[in-house]
Amino acid sequence: MSSISSYSYPKTEIAVIERMLGHKELRPNARMNEKLGPMTDSITTLHRRILTRRQFFGANAVGIGTAALATLLNDRPAHAATANGMAGLPELPHSAAKAKRVIYLFMNGAPSHVDLFDYKPLLQQLHGQPVPQEYVAGKRFSTMTGTPDGKLMLAPMEPYQQYGDSGAWVSRVMPNTATIVDDVCFIKSMHTTQVNHAPAITFFLTGSEMPGRPSMGAWLTYGLGSECDNLPAFTVMTSIGKGTTCGQIFYDFYWGSGFLPTRYQGVKFRAGGDPVLYLKSPDGITGSTRRELLDDLAQLNHWHYEQLGDPEIVTRISQYEMAYKMQASVPELTDFSDEPAHILEMYGPAVHERGTFAYNCLMARRLAERGVRFIQLMHAGWDNHNTITSELYVQGRDTDQPSAALVQDLKQRGMLDDTLVIWGGEFGRTPFLQGKMDDRPRWGRDHNPYAFTLWMAGGGIKPGITYGASDELGMSVAENPVHVHDFQATILHLLGVDHERLTYKFQGRRFRLTDIHGNVVREVLA
Repeated sequence: MSSISSYSYPKTEIAVIERMLGHKELRPNARMNEKLGPMTDSITTLHRRILTRRQFFGANAVGIGTAALATLLNDRPAHAATANGMAGLPELPHSAAKAKRVIYLFMNGAPSHVDLFDYKPLLQQLHGQPVPQEYVAGKRFSTMTGTPDGKLMLAPMEPYQQYGDSGAWVSRVMPNTATIVDDVCFIKSMHTTQVNHAPAITFFLTGSEMPGRPSMGAWLTYGLGSECDNLPAFTVMTSIGKGTTCGQIFYDFYWGSGFLPTRYQGVKFRAGGDPVLYLKSPDGITGSTRRELLDDLAQLNHWHYEQLGDPEIVTRISQYEMAYKMQASVPELTDFSDEPAHILEMYGPAVHERGTFAYNCLMARRLAERGVRFIQLMHAGWDNHNTITSELYVQGRDTDQPSAALVQDLKQRGMLDDTLVIWGGEFGRTPFLQGKMDDRPRWGRDHNPYAFTLWMAGGGIKPGITYGASDELGMSVAENPVHVHDFQATILHLLGVDHERLTYKFQGRRFRLTDIHGNVVREVLA
């Protein structure tokens, strides 16, 4: 057994390192240290780095061989390589998929269902009266409300009207969504266990209120792999309403990979500067030099993976390669000059401004066209505790037209049939007022986890229906309840995945997105 101090790289590895350092462009100097940063440091110190604990065990095999180490990490073998290093599990899909991809329009802050889609005539009649005790007894609300006793009922901000052949009720706040109701399934009986934003969003996106679990996009990428060889399988874009005072924080764990290898986490496209960081080659580095450098790094990393069985090495290999391909694919993706004027007009004037929800919706369609499997858009500004008379309209203006345009655009291209579009937040809002009745500019509604609405379109969803119902005030579910885990199970089912069988062993237990819960809501399936 060799000691730590005596370990050295094989001659073949040293030869690769020397070849890498032989490029004039890559010889270390102050200028290149500044330009290449961590990459130069990793190259020039690779042959003399100190072994980590994991490397020591891998190199010296002190009771733990590579196969055993891989077993400790997870009992599944590493995925087979594809053009972009992202194959799915061999046993998936479990059944015929209706959807190939998901576009999730997540509304951070919780849109008010009783002001948008869940029409309650009794709410109008009881405006200004104390909330009936039987509707709130035993319920827990945020600390901003405390006890709901004596809170006054608040009528919807705008009138409702029925639209389409389905006769769906939609508020005047969302006139464009009203035009697509016959393509949409409204679920009006959603409920959750979480009453605060971050835990509730985490619960929706990862199946657990505590950070650390893989997000839905990561699970699907792990299970199904990618159909795209030059863009990530899981992408994320964020936006926030202009001038809003109630934006929510976008935590990275909303699109993280948790205990899955990090190659499955979402890749965020930024609103400003380079859409994705670190894609451009530094000054003085030619394309051919970059290609040779990556090939040599890949060879070194493959050797290290064979020695250590660490899945993060596979992530490093695949992400280097993906970044190289994205140098060409991302500029083409973000160039809207090939979009006809009438398409740009569909999404609204904000489509020309990077970082807006409208821009992100058009980007989502372009990503979907290129085979990206899970596209997660997150828009903040719906947390209307004391701004519902103003910011409800701001959020409607920002999201209504682009959301409807996305559905219409996908439909006219024949893509809606196999693209699942989801619109909704982490919970709903209370039918009673938060604030004082005589101070209208500061009217608001508190968090309501007991009933809320979201809508889905395409991808195997039955169009033009409403499923479930809340009570007469929109306070609690009254008919066909749909829990967050049921919602997640249904999404996976539409992509051909059995939520009970897509698992990953971690710390001695098999985890899944839906934990130990969830039932597919078959009534909403086409």
